[in-house]
Amino acid sequence: GGLFVAPSMDPALASVALPLEDAAIGARTVRVAGIAILIGVAAGFVAEALLRLIGLITSAVFFQTFSTELQSPALAERGVWMIAVPVVGALIIGLMARFGSAAIRGHGIPEVMEKVLYGESRIPTRVMFLKPLSAAIAIGTGGPFGAEGPIIATGGALGSTVGQILRITADERKTLLAAGAAAGMAATFGSPVSAVLLAIELLLFEYRARSIIPVALAAAAATSVRMILVGPDPVFAMPPITQPGGAALASYVVLGALIGVAAAGTTRAVYAIEDAFERLPIHWMWWPALGAIVVGVIGYYDPRTLSVGYEWIEQILSGEITGMALLLFIALKFVSWSVYLGSGTSGGTLAPLFIIGGGLGVALGGAADSLWPGLGIDVSVAGLVGMAAIFAGASHALLASVVFAFETTRQPLGLLPLLAGCSAAYLVMLLLMRNSIMTEKLARRGTSIRTEYSVDFLSQVLVGDAMSRDPITVDVDRSLKDVRAWLRAGAGGATHQGSRSSMATAQWSAWSRAVTCSAPSRTRRPSGMS
Repeated sequence: GGLFVAPSMDPALASVALPLEDAAIGARTVRVAGIAILIGVAAGFVAEALLRLIGLITSAVFFQTFSTELQSPALAERGVWMIAVPVVGALIIGLMARFGSAAIRGHGIPEVMEKVLYGESRIPTRVMFLKPLSAAIAIGTGGPFGAEGPIIATGGALGSTVGQILRITADERKTLLAAGAAAGMAATFGSPVSAVLLAIELLLFEYRARSIIPVALAAAAATSVRMILVGPDPVFAMPPITQPGGAALASYVVLGALIGVAAAGTTRAVYAIEDAFERLPIHWMWWPALGAIVVGVIGYYDPRTLSVGYEWIEQILSGEITGMALLLFIALKFVSWSVYLGSGTSGGTLAPLFIIGGGLGVALGGAADSLWPGLGIDVSVAGLVGMAAIFAGASHALLASVVFAFETTRQPLGLLPLLAGCSAAYLVMLLLMRNSIMTEKLARRGTSIRTEYSVDFLSQVLVGDAMSRDPITVDVDRSLKDVRAWLRAGAGGATHQGSRSSMATAQWSAWSRAVTCSAPSRTRRPSGMS
């Protein structure tokens, strides 16, 4: 029922299973949603398996025991040997990246975004196995990363692999990829709503029911698996907070703005370190080992900087780490994480950002409370705002950051300070940097990422309102010579613009030039042209 653009393309278009742009929810959406639920369940078990694998490697190398429980290397007996452990892990990762797949390098999300935009959401199957294994080795040997980034990338690879096996469209495969990624995040933190929002803000590049429904169902399924395996308790427990007053709320806005500056500085620092490694005269396979030396030295001085460190986030939010000890800890964590990530190893960004942002929030909130006690600042809330605000600024995922902080702490009275602080951080970050920590890498490759959603103006314009109702036509028996003379003369209709007749004029001109040397004096029009 549409307008023919190229009739010769009809057979090719008929062979492609493309749903209509504005197709209503139907059987295909139900089918994709059912597949997404299965992917969500699988991602829930994959997330738990990866955490167990990290625990196993950590126990083996730092405690010389056999256990799958996550333990902090800070509890191990300190020794110079701790410097060598991250280096050995980095050498293994370098070999895996060079001879297995270079896609395991980095924190995962930018690579997934690139596949969504330019790779038809096709992620190589081997990445689904190599990415979690490399991340487990990196984190288990002391890498200062969180497991969430690799789990998100692995879930995305799982959804993409299923989508490649089944006969579905590229859009539907993108939905399954986003469903797997959201399920991975939901299974890690028990945060299904923020996982869906993160998928919308960073992966789907659209807001449509046929994609959101499968992603939401996958996140819910993964969270259910986590509740069965781990329990329903929040990931980051913190003391109950009170409703903030007007002065305190204004303070959290200022705090968020300062954290936005820190988010921009953090992003610039990570990519400056990447640039420094790019200038080294050695193969990139060896870069993670160089970065791991810094990790090992800092880890020997302060073992709390090693490995995942979720427990330190909880202690920061609870006010158990304060003062100069807190500032030194987040400074060392930042250096260790940024250098190792910039070296091109396999790891995540969320947990280190939460530690850095939460620590800055507690430090700034504590200082403000000491200087101006009448503001009514709650240091725990300041830490919560800092944790979410640095994620909002660095990732440009505003809504996901606000809801994530709520879901992982179950503190409803923190929503207003979170919304205010994260919005301020997001604003400042946009003023200072156009790209996020996720998209800067893609921008450097010449890829422009736009995540704003708006209604396409042309989708609101009917063809009947814009088309010419009295089109200029060319008689089928008219000679090519006469038509060319008519076009050159600029007679009535030959120079008309803004309608289908102008397209016909341009097509006739190009076609006539192409066939002038070989065409007979009387030639029939090309098929489908009026």
